[in-house]
Amino acid sequence: MKWIRTVGTAVAALSLLASGSLVAGPAQAAPGDNLAWTATASASYTSPWESVAAVNDGIDPPRSNDTTNRRWGTWPQTGTQWVDLTWTSTQTVRAVDVYFFDDNGGVRLPAAWRVQSFNGSGYVDVAGASGYPVAVDRYNRVTFTAVSTSRLRVLLTSGAASVGVLEVKAHTNPPVDPPPTSGWNPPANLVTPLNEVWQHYEQTYPQLHTFRNYGWDQVMANRGYLNYCVRWDSPAPVSAALRDQIHAALARQVKKWTDVMVGHNAWPYGDVPVRVVGWAVRDRNQLQWSDNSVDIYVNDIRENAPQCAEPCGRFFNQNGTYPNCPGGVARHYDMSLWLTAGMGGGAGGDWGQRVGSEYFVNNINAADMHIVLHEIGHSFGLDDFYDWTPTGVGGFLMKAGSAAQITEFDRWMFRDWWRHLKGRYGY
Repeated sequence: MKWIRTVGTAVAALSLLASGSLVAGPAQAAPGDNLAWTATASASYTSPWESVAAVNDGIDPPRSNDTTNRRWGTWPQTGTQWVDLTWTSTQTVRAVDVYFFDDNGGVRLPAAWRVQSFNGSGYVDVAGASGYPVAVDRYNRVTFTAVSTSRLRVLLTSGAASVGVLEVKAHTNPPVDPPPTSGWNPPANLVTPLNEVWQHYEQTYPQLHTFRNYGWDQVMANRGYLNYCVRWDSPAPVSAALRDQIHAALARQVKKWTDVMVGHNAWPYGDVPVRVVGWAVRDRNQLQWSDNSVDIYVNDIRENAPQCAEPCGRFFNQNGTYPNCPGGVARHYDMSLWLTAGMGGGAGGDWGQRVGSEYFVNNINAADMHIVLHEIGHSFGLDDFYDWTPTGVGGFLMKAGSAAQITEFDRWMFRDWWRHLKGRYGY
């Protein structure tokens, strides 16, 4: 397979042992997600050993003195420094998050910073700024009156040393912090059936506590998001409009599960954005768009279906590193949405979800795509209930055919998984 990675006007190629091609471009931001993901970054100055591309590579830093991931720093330059985000079209921005680089040496926190937008002739400060916090080991957020612009600038004034940034996020609708968390407090009538379900899990699946690729593991490894690749196992064409509808429908269904956790039992995220970063197809001509908003994998056939590239898949790289993925960690995919022509029913697991392409497209505007929801439940570890029903519980989504949406019992089963597994993530 030949892979071509496009970054700005630069093109790099890597030959692999297979047939087909991948054309890759800037990653696509999910609705309401980080707009910086699709921008091109530039800067006033970049130290030769650092990289301005770090500021929007999608990697959340573990700390301000990050020694693992790439960084943007301006040592030995001081004074006023800036980093720009430039889009190919106008964006509406209401908030910016900045994670500062501080190595306790030549690069330290700025004395001050502000956000500016380009108005067609020059840069002006955004209006209505909520304030510009400056702190280590966290994102520093400013909200402001919405601006429509294709260029946004983060302007930093140095203090005791040079300045730097590890990541910048720009939002139309900034994620809402979760409310204060509550502990484990299921309704009294569900305590017995929930305990029965968990005991059944542990007895049936001995690998439960050692397996490390549930949806929970993926969200926590990414620090709060999920990446998908679509396997289009159908001869039907896909327009750009249908592509975007598929992306939005998938995000809505995943959100129905992850919203169950908001504010519950120390769950750390108010939102878990879904990013679709790639499509796999037999024939490039089926995909009726010319933009490079997603990576495209052509004619890499596995299981008699188009396969997204293994080097970019978490299923194949569960150590969390992607050394042979052209886009690295930021462009990896955690799960696949496998849409197969003529398929009835569905399948799901840590690798993703598989349903009929006709079913998905025909239900694309449905509030609850119950087969997809059921299979997403499996990706987070929830079991099937073909031959038994917990005590005192009627129909529920994970008991196939007995409910068409997530029920109260499904919600508490989901939360019970977090209760038992959250310790592996330090919660």
